[in-house]
Amino acid sequence: MSAWNASDWGKHMRISQEVKRKIIQIAAFGYSNTYLRNFAGGQLYKGRWKQFCNPGMNCYSCPAARLSCPIGAMQAVGGAMNFNISFYVTGFVLAVGVVFGRAVCGYICPFGLIQELLYKIPSPKRKLWKGFTYVKYVLLVFFVLLFPVLITNELGMGAPAYCEYICPVGTLEGGLPLLATHPELRKVIGTLFSVKAVILVLTLIGCVVICRFFCKVMCPLGAIYGILNKISIYHMEVDKERCISCGKCRGVCPMDVDPVNTPDSAECIRCGKCTVSCPENVLSLRFRAE
Repeated sequence: MSAWNASDWGKHMRISQEVKRKIIQIAAFGYSNTYLRNFAGGQLYKGRWKQFCNPGMNCYSCPAARLSCPIGAMQAVGGAMNFNISFYVTGFVLAVGVVFGRAVCGYICPFGLIQELLYKIPSPKRKLWKGFTYVKYVLLVFFVLLFPVLITNELGMGAPAYCEYICPVGTLEGGLPLLATHPELRKVIGTLFSVKAVILVLTLIGCVVICRFFCKVMCPLGAIYGILNKISIYHMEVDKERCISCGKCRGVCPMDVDPVNTPDSAECIRCGKCTVSCPENVLSLRFRAE
């Protein structure tokens, strides 16, 4: 058997890295959604694990969900009477972000896996205009942080605005399964759910055509982790002196990042595809030594 050339070895490494990442993604998805039997009756798990937050996006109202959604928890706390802020929810998200940054998105976010599977559906593929990537920060500031606190009812409680008016993850994982198993809910569907259904359809189409469309445009949790990418302990290192400017790393990036020039980009999900595509091993993902 002839020896592998550099191209064969590079291809093998890419496949190996992606297989490992997929195994982690599937394991994280399975752990986050262990109560599959609840789909049959449209019941929700409300045991002790629901007091803990999932590091990624996974709806609290999904019948299979074991953990709470951090974005939903942040809004519920922020909109509570007296505007009490949960140190647990905020601290958990910030701690995870400081350690891993958006590696959470690349490895353990349940909806991240769903998006990648949707992107495998044969269709014309498109690149996203980078200006749209700022939409998620607008959603974070207004719908997650401000509206639940500023817009309240007579009891002083605010609504979880992002979950209630926008979140396609909740519509897909929670809204549709519950409607399918609870006829009484179907009788009270209003305009709001119809709007959310349209948002879901557009999001799913976006995910088929554009790699990780929801991550790039609509995910407020990804926005938080992205901000922390610049200081996260798990980070990317670049040896620019050995870089030959071949552009292979930029070409394989699912988030349209130039890893050499912006290794700490808020869009980088640390998936590692760029590191194994580099013929000179210029890029590496690791934990900071200091």
